[in-house]
Amino acid sequence: MRTNIILAGSLAAMGLLAGCETIPPGAERGPDGTMAYNVQVEASEPGVKIEANGQFVGNTPCTLKIFGDPDGTFHDFGSYSYVVQAFPLHTNQFVQTRIFRTGHLLTPEDYIPRQIYFDMNQPPPANPPVVYGPGYPPPPYYYYPYYGPEIYFGPRVYFGPRFHRRW
Repeated sequence: MRTNIILAGSLAAMGLLAGCETIPPGAERGPDGTMAYNVQVEASEPGVKIEANGQFVGNTPCTLKIFGDPDGTFHDFGSYSYVVQAFPLHTNQFVQTRIFRTGHLLTPEDYIPRQIYFDMNQPPPANPPVVYGPGYPPPPYYYYPYYGPEIYFGPRVYFGPRFHRRW
């Protein structure tokens, strides 16, 4: 009986340890169990300024190092999105933005691309995507007040007589 318990416990421990995901050999390790992914960033015109999360990365063509999870998705470092922007060199060109979700607080997460290409002559979309996180305004539904009846979710406690007498 005791050997069966030890055998079952050791099999459970091996199953838990076999399911752990590790970083592949030869990959560059990053903070919080992440690994480095090299992403090629190109634009329709060379020399375009590239920023990632508000920090200057370089001019195109360049290589962007992104630290992500070993399964190939963006790692949640505390923000909802990872933003890559390209700024135009000439007039009649537009700022191009790529937004990737990081999976913060159970939101979906995107895979890290191998290459990002910016067409600087493409106009921006009519409805830009919503970006949440530090440095960005809150969603618009925070601005609209509620003008309905007061809603109370909780126990009702009354003090005083149970009925009202009319004199």
